[in-house]
Amino acid sequence: MKNFKPAVFYKQVREELSKVNWPTREATIRTSAVVLVVVGIITAYLGAVDAVVSRLAAMVIG
Repeated sequence: MKNFKPAVFYKQVREELSKVNWPTREATIRTSAVVLVVVGIITAYLGAVDAVVSRLAAMVIG
Protein backbone atom coordinates (compact mmCIF):
# COMPACT_ATOMS: atom_id res chain seq x y z
CA MET A 1 0.00 0.00 0.00
CA LYS A 2 2.89 2.31 -0.66
CA ASN A 3 2.05 5.65 -2.20
CA PHE A 4 -1.72 5.22 -1.78
CA LYS A 5 -3.42 8.49 -2.61
CA PRO A 6 -7.16 8.58 -1.97
CA ALA A 7 -7.72 11.48 -4.38
CA VAL A 8 -6.12 9.57 -7.26
CA PHE A 9 -8.04 6.42 -6.33
CA TYR A 10 -11.42 8.19 -6.36
CA LYS A 11 -10.58 9.89 -9.66
CA GLN A 12 -9.83 6.50 -11.20
CA VAL A 13 -13.03 5.04 -9.77
CA ARG A 14 -15.07 7.83 -11.35
CA GLU A 15 -13.35 7.28 -14.69
CA GLU A 16 -14.08 3.55 -14.60
CA LEU A 17 -17.71 4.08 -13.59
CA SER A 18 -18.19 6.43 -16.54
CA LYS A 19 -17.23 3.53 -18.84
CA VAL A 20 -19.96 1.24 -17.48
CA ASN A 21 -22.87 0.51 -19.81
CA TRP A 22 -25.74 1.09 -17.37
CA PRO A 23 -29.12 -0.52 -18.19
CA THR A 24 -32.14 1.64 -18.86
CA ARG A 25 -34.84 2.04 -16.22
CA GLU A 26 -37.22 -0.10 -18.27
CA ALA A 27 -34.66 -2.89 -18.63
CA THR A 28 -34.00 -2.85 -14.90
CA ILE A 29 -37.72 -3.04 -14.12
CA ARG A 30 -38.27 -5.90 -16.60
CA THR A 31 -35.31 -7.86 -15.29
CA SER A 32 -36.39 -7.34 -11.69
CA ALA A 33 -39.91 -8.52 -12.55
CA VAL A 34 -38.55 -11.69 -14.15
CA VAL A 35 -36.40 -12.37 -11.09
CA LEU A 36 -39.37 -11.91 -8.75
CA VAL A 37 -41.58 -14.22 -10.82
CA VAL A 38 -38.91 -16.94 -10.92
CA VAL A 39 -38.33 -16.61 -7.17
CA GLY A 40 -42.09 -16.92 -6.61
CA ILE A 41 -42.30 -20.06 -8.77
CA ILE A 42 -39.34 -21.67 -7.02
CA THR A 43 -40.77 -20.74 -3.61
CA ALA A 44 -44.13 -22.31 -4.46
CA TYR A 45 -42.46 -25.46 -5.79
CA LEU A 46 -40.21 -25.90 -2.77
CA GLY A 47 -43.14 -25.20 -0.43
CA ALA A 48 -45.19 -27.91 -2.14
CA VAL A 49 -42.32 -30.40 -2.01
CA ASP A 50 -41.78 -29.59 1.67
CA ALA A 51 -45.46 -30.15 2.45
CA VAL A 52 -45.49 -33.52 0.67
CA VAL A 53 -42.27 -34.69 2.31
CA SER A 54 -43.50 -33.53 5.72
CA ARG A 55 -46.75 -35.49 5.34
CA LEU A 56 -44.89 -38.59 4.17
CA ALA A 57 -42.49 -38.33 7.10
CA ALA A 58 -45.40 -37.89 9.52
CA MET A 59 -47.08 -41.00 8.11
CA VAL A 60 -43.89 -43.06 8.41
CA ILE A 61 -42.98 -41.82 11.90
CA GLY A 62 -46.42 -42.15 13.31
